[in-house]
Amino acid sequence: MNLVIVESPAKAKTIEKYLGKNFKVLASFGHVRDLPEKKIGIDTDKGFEPEYQILPKAKKTVAEIKKAAANAEMLYLATDLDREGEAISWHLMHALKLKDSDPKVKRIVFSEITKSALEHAVKYARGIDYNLVDAQQARRVLDRLVGYKLSPLLWRKVKAGLSAGRVQSVAVRLVVEREREIREFVPEEYWVIAADLSKLQDDKKFRAFLIEQNGKAVKKLDIKSRAEAERIEKGLINADYSVLAVEKKNSVRKPSAPFVTSTLQMEASRKLGFSAKQTMTLAQKLYEAGHITYMRTDSTNLSVDAVTAIRKMIEVRFGKEYLPNKSPQYQTKTKRAQEAHEAIRPTDFSKEKVSSDSREQKLYGLIWKRTIASQMKDALFEVMQARVEARAKDQFVFLATGERMVFDGFIKLYTEGRDDETDLQQGTLPELNVGEKLRFWELIKEQKFTEPPKRYTEATLVKKMESLGIGRPSTYAPTISTIIDRGYVELQEKRFQPTEIGEIVTDLLVKHFAGIVDYQFTARMEDDLDSIAGGDKKWVPVVEEFYRPFEKELAVKMKEIDKKDFIKEEVTAEVCPECGKPIVIRLGKFGKFMACSGFSKCKYSKPLVAKEETESQVVVHEGEVKGLEEEHEACSKCGGQMVMKEGRFGRFLACENYPKCKSTKSISTTTGMKCPDCQEGEVVERRTKRGKIFWGCSRYPKCKYASWDNPAQNKEKTAPE
Repeated sequence: MNLVIVESPAKAKTIEKYLGKNFKVLASFGHVRDLPEKKIGIDTDKGFEPEYQILPKAKKTVAEIKKAAANAEMLYLATDLDREGEAISWHLMHALKLKDSDPKVKRIVFSEITKSALEHAVKYARGIDYNLVDAQQARRVLDRLVGYKLSPLLWRKVKAGLSAGRVQSVAVRLVVEREREIREFVPEEYWVIAADLSKLQDDKKFRAFLIEQNGKAVKKLDIKSRAEAERIEKGLINADYSVLAVEKKNSVRKPSAPFVTSTLQMEASRKLGFSAKQTMTLAQKLYEAGHITYMRTDSTNLSVDAVTAIRKMIEVRFGKEYLPNKSPQYQTKTKRAQEAHEAIRPTDFSKEKVSSDSREQKLYGLIWKRTIASQMKDALFEVMQARVEARAKDQFVFLATGERMVFDGFIKLYTEGRDDETDLQQGTLPELNVGEKLRFWELIKEQKFTEPPKRYTEATLVKKMESLGIGRPSTYAPTISTIIDRGYVELQEKRFQPTEIGEIVTDLLVKHFAGIVDYQFTARMEDDLDSIAGGDKKWVPVVEEFYRPFEKELAVKMKEIDKKDFIKEEVTAEVCPECGKPIVIRLGKFGKFMACSGFSKCKYSKPLVAKEETESQVVVHEGEVKGLEEEHEACSKCGGQMVMKEGRFGRFLACENYPKCKSTKSISTTTGMKCPDCQEGEVVERRTKRGKIFWGCSRYPKCKYASWDNPAQNKEKTAPE
């Protein structure tokens, strides 16, 4: 009996089905060894030797595998084909106390779980690739050193419970810097002037935009005020419109490359609304069930067999006219695409439906369409531009653009999503001839403002990280999950915003540990890890080069950094009842609280209480209505007093015995007004996730009414961003 070890039971079940009776397949349930949880586990004085331990959850599994391995003719380590998979196989060998020289222990790799791929893997079994193991080990050691050495500094200088990471801190910096670009952005007013026109005997309108006046180009920001726009409008009264020039040219649109990890995450976010973590979880299930190839890859290559199968499908399904003479080739973006041998693709192109789970099926459908479309012919368009003269007292030139599809090509099956849709609508133009008179319908003058850069979505954040060389296919999803879970960023309307603590930590790291959050430094470190995987560098010198300067810098900064440089205490009008000093608002482990400014000599503190409002009421989420002065109810769990506190998302009621009792109630302030939009809900005070107050309908999300101003005070309604 031959024994095969994989990571998951689902993968084991699929592989056992293909390998037959002579093979038994067991799952390791992921990693079986790792660094200890409660200490750093790395000897920095002895070549950064890691102290690996068998994980408590894996001890029973290791014992079962060891027992099965004792009676096996051959033992095949069939973990994933990337660095982490190689490292899991290496850890398994050590946990099972096996030797490299043992002829019955072999490593097999495959990028798809199919009968032919598995048979090929067994035929060409090899030993452990120690270059890949060392690259993964270097990443693990570097991340442990940064996390375990830098996090305690954050606990002392900012607040307890924080963490820093080599890649996660850089991702947070991207979000923080984008937010500050948005805050500092000053909108600039400009006006767009256009004319709706048609042929003389036709009612089908097309729109042309002003681009020239009296031989001088009119650029986007040239018309800066309503007065300027109205002057141009007056100059166009009774103008005659005619075609000045017509230009036609062909345009080719090429299909997108097959999916790699990053592009799959981006497209699943755009088209399906999936998070990076959700996408990778679903892709993992599809891979383990044998439906797609390995999902952690930065290679756009397709195997010869896959291309042959795709071309046959295109010819049968769509016809020869959609089949290019030569298979399109795509260039892999990364310098060293060694994480897998192929792009992410279906293993059997004849299967369009593979799962009863709707989310799995949607993701599979996306992969299926993208892969086949990548091998189809280009789409062809005819682009037509018409320069239109408007002659009155002055001479004006307008430009109209139209696009007509000549051949749909790959678009018949699939088109790539866009991160940020624009308002530009490009339709078709009628056949126009030079000198032809046109019918004027309407002049449009529209006020616009320049817009700040948009906040990152998951798709655009992954795209930005990839473009900077930060992280690798296996790290994007866990990095994004980590920065959300740690409270450094929040997703609001599917876009990232930094939290207050995220900005504080970023400012500290940028000022005092610039190398840790430097984009180029982080990218170079990824290149070093790639070099280790390729056998060009050794892992210990790479870690040594990073750690020794970092260790010295850390010791200096631990003494040098003053918490007050980053945490600004807000002085209140209250005084301490015990010593008479002013009360300040401080940042603690569980958020903001009120404390004596004489801390630590005076230990007085209390929860952050909201200011009393005489005209408003508090609505308790169970439906009970009370005035603020009546908020002295008892906790339903322990009988303690419920007090008002201030959290990340605004005010709430909490038991005074926190953290022993964690009873809470949500509250909101109401104006007593009906919602002006739906006339059913009430207008209540709400807060953005960053704590900014606005007024919205109590029936949200059914009613999306929102205003920065209290409508009860008859202020102008403006919707918050």
